[in-house]
Amino acid sequence: MNVLESTLYQLSSVFLTPVLALILIALLYAVIALGAFLTEGWQRRNGTYRSVLRSWQNQHGGTSDDLELVILRRLEWLRITSRSAPMLGLVATMIPMGPALLALTRNDAAGIGENLVVAFSAVILALLAASITFFILTIRRRWLLQELRDVERGRDAA
Repeated sequence: MNVLESTLYQLSSVFLTPVLALILIALLYAVIALGAFLTEGWQRRNGTYRSVLRSWQNQHGGTSDDLELVILRRLEWLRITSRSAPMLGLVATMIPMGPALLALTRNDAAGIGENLVVAFSAVILALLAASITFFILTIRRRWLLQELRDVERGRDAA
């Protein structure tokens, strides 16, 4: 490899550990969000849920536009995680592919396997995190928009 190619490879390799850490953080966040989501769903089903939007409006006042910002703020990390986790998974897949291909040219099956395990494990966990957060985002958005409608109509949101 020439100097430029070697530099690019070394630079991309630096990002593998941070990307893997971000994927683990995204997965941890998705699991925590799933627990909170299931708890909220159980509370809504049993009638013990207290409307976040109604509480916010009682404390701060404001208009529907203010409540829409509250909704966006509540959904922000779910949206970021569901959109960025697949990209992180792709990055974590592509970085080890270079060494795996080099190992292939040397007939080094162990080197290929080590790199592919990292690549595929990372993408699987990233897609799992993205799927969980997208599912939660979709349903929670509907719940919050229903709450907004109830607040706008002046009814007590269940």
